Amino acid sequence: MARQYFGTDGIRGTVGQFPITPDFALRLGHAVGQVLQRTAKGRRPTVLIGKDTRISGYMLESALEAGFASAGVNVLLTGPLPTPGVAYLTRALRLDLGVVISASHNAFPDNGIKFFSAKGEKLPDAWEESVEQALEEPPAWVDSARLGRARRLDDAQGRYVEFCKSTVSGELNLKGLKFVIDAAHGAAYQVAPAVFHELGGEVTSIGVAPNGMNINAGVGATSPAALVAAVKEQGADYGIALDGDADRLQLVDSEGRLFNGDELLYVMAMDRKAQGEAVPGVVGTLMTNMAVEVALAEQGIELVRAKVGDRYVLEELAARRWLLGGESSGHLLALDRHSTGDGIVSALQVLQATQRSGRSLQALLEGVTLYPQVMINVRLKEGEDWRQNARLSELTRQVTAELGRQGRVLIRASGTEPVLRVMVEAREESQARHAAETLAAAARGEC
Repeated sequence: MARQYFGTDGIRGTVGQFPITPDFALRLGHAVGQVLQRTAKGRRPTVLIGKDTRISGYMLESALEAGFASAGVNVLLTGPLPTPGVAYLTRALRLDLGVVISASHNAFPDNGIKFFSAKGEKLPDAWEESVEQALEEPPAWVDSARLGRARRLDDAQGRYVEFCKSTVSGELNLKGLKFVIDAAHGAAYQVAPAVFHELGGEVTSIGVAPNGMNINAGVGATSPAALVAAVKEQGADYGIALDGDADRLQLVDSEGRLFNGDELLYVMAMDRKAQGEAVPGVVGTLMTNMAVEVALAEQGIELVRAKVGDRYVLEELAARRWLLGGESSGHLLALDRHSTGDGIVSALQVLQATQRSGRSLQALLEGVTLYPQVMINVRLKEGEDWRQNARLSELTRQVTAELGRQGRVLIRASGTEPVLRVMVEAREESQARHAAETLAAAARGEC
């Protein structure tokens, strides 16, 4: 069954345009409430709603709250809280569902709604399909005696701070280290600085003055230049950048060197191995840098590639019963620490690795030099099937053969716009660029 509303990460779009409107949010809350009631067996379900700092969050929160109440579902409200914080509290408080109002790294005109199960995990397609079916059914308003109630959850942020600290060894001590924390004016603007301060670090913060419209604007994991500059200016040991809902991480060292998700995933895997833990493999994506794959293989660790999106990384980890995975963008997963990607928890895992080893991040990544990746977006004509382009297929085979084990070609259609993404990875940037431009020309029908 093709889903009409749900994408790869919940429901997302531009505020004021369907489906990110208050009337749809009310219908959605009611439909989800109906789905929950089917398995409640006479018990009143309770859901948790958290959000980031977008001004539209107030409107969507109120509409969802009304929808849940109208279906006889109780609601706990956290206010601004990172997505992984909602996942944690849903599990810790034995609730029926976690709801996050956020568009993650998108700019403030967008917003979205996504859900976590009672275990703090992403929900399967079948559940989303049942919600979409409920959206097509007439509403089943409950009477006054059965309406749900809503209340604020006391100290949701403090509980989440304590959870983050609990994911690392009690021996981790950040005293003597200076941090710049960039919270992207988003959901972690209060909790992220608190975590690193309470673990002993000297903390300076940027991106912690949300006004409802500045989330991800020139700061955060998607705009790390601001953090690099702040780390250099203040002589900090580390800079930590999160995105708007704090499930994504970029990390900077004292020299202003930026480390992406691929490199941090390698550090986490090698730390586990150094501790004597079994690391049979890790899950990356189609975009994971080949240099990391080669370096892991040299250590006897397999890298399996999933489709782009942390949802698919999670699915592959679950299928293989592995623990570590992530994306170049900084979505990192350590499933023995948390049920979902968490920027703060991931940063602590990396810092623990440096402290245990007594080595810097650069030293831990010796021998891992990322291959240059060149990506060109080619606009597709309406109805065009790029797979039928014989010249593109022929050149792809040629380039792949020329690169051998020293690079790779990835051609895929965008899931959000009519664009073909042509990516070539090679040891030399000039080789990658030439190959990518050749393939892009073929995709455009120019050669």
